[in-house]
Amino acid sequence: MLDLDFSQEQEMLRSATRDLLSDYCSLANVRDLEDDPIGYSQELWTQMAKLDLVSMMLGDEFGGPGMSMIDAVVVYEELGRHLAPTPHLVSSILSQGAIMNSGSQAQKQDWIPRLASGDAILTTAWLEPNGGFGPEGIQLVATSDGTTTVLSGIKHHVPFAKAAQGFLVLARSGSSEKDIDLYLVDSSTPGISMSQKLSIASDTQYEVRFDNVEVGTSSRIGEEKSGWDTWEALLYQAIILIGAYAEGAASHALEITVQYAKDRHQFDKPLGAFQALAHYLADAQTNLDGAVQLVHEAAWAFSEGKSVEKLAPMAKLYACKTFRDLTAMAQQIFGGIGFTVEFDIQLFFRRAKALQISWWNDRYLKELIAKQVLDT
Repeated sequence: MLDLDFSQEQEMLRSATRDLLSDYCSLANVRDLEDDPIGYSQELWTQMAKLDLVSMMLGDEFGGPGMSMIDAVVVYEELGRHLAPTPHLVSSILSQGAIMNSGSQAQKQDWIPRLASGDAILTTAWLEPNGGFGPEGIQLVATSDGTTTVLSGIKHHVPFAKAAQGFLVLARSGSSEKDIDLYLVDSSTPGISMSQKLSIASDTQYEVRFDNVEVGTSSRIGEEKSGWDTWEALLYQAIILIGAYAEGAASHALEITVQYAKDRHQFDKPLGAFQALAHYLADAQTNLDGAVQLVHEAAWAFSEGKSVEKLAPMAKLYACKTFRDLTAMAQQIFGGIGFTVEFDIQLFFRRAKALQISWWNDRYLKELIAKQVLDT
């Protein structure tokens, strides 16, 4: 039977994570890191590593606590509440996951201890100009002579590229749709250049160019042409956590909006006393509760070894849409001042839209869901 109640240990994890973020990631800190070339606080990252949050999905073999997806959702809800800018998703979830699931023993021994301790960061080089979210979008070319592989192409929206010690690169190695490989590429390799790109969320993204970058064949993760399957499986996990981040952020955004509706008076009564505005807030709470339940169900299903090919896209789709719609409504309640930099709600509003169109956007998610609904 489905049980969506958190255990005492998970509530303790939530409390510890919230306390940590309250100390090291205030919204003032978030403001300070907007458009920053590095994009995250090293002090926060160090403290997360000390609490085993950086290594949370690793087992005993590499000194990790072996947390479940439900545990991870607890952490990501708190990251969302604080809008915490960290490389956790790309380094601790996607990159660690790729190496642990498909990497060689040498790759695990080289990278996992450093990633787990927070001493090294890997980021993901996935999306390309006009490429879309599916395997056909991968056009960066990998040419191999059996001993050396040469990578040539451009990657967009690469998070925390300047701070990363390496890249998890998706590259095309053949003409068929899924002829794609994953490569671990050290960021100091000759031929790599990068330029920072600004975004609506003011987060840290780069365009990274690979100009005839030579890597050894040992840098490939997994069997030849298995890269997309490895990557796609990891994305189904990642979008559950993105959904958790979105509903955690939406929850905090709603809290500050409700408080403003109580404190701000017009015509001798609080804004919340006006029926139309009260109904907006009621709708927002209803939709948020639905998003929370959907994310939690997806996390539970994954932890139970059940398929999440429909639930995970649904969770990301609905949670991010709720986050975006809720913050748009909040901006209306705050009025014009809600768009000024002094007010916190604009921080949530801008990130809501950015998250909605990132890591599989609404259209791609609907296609994934439709495929499961129609059983095609």
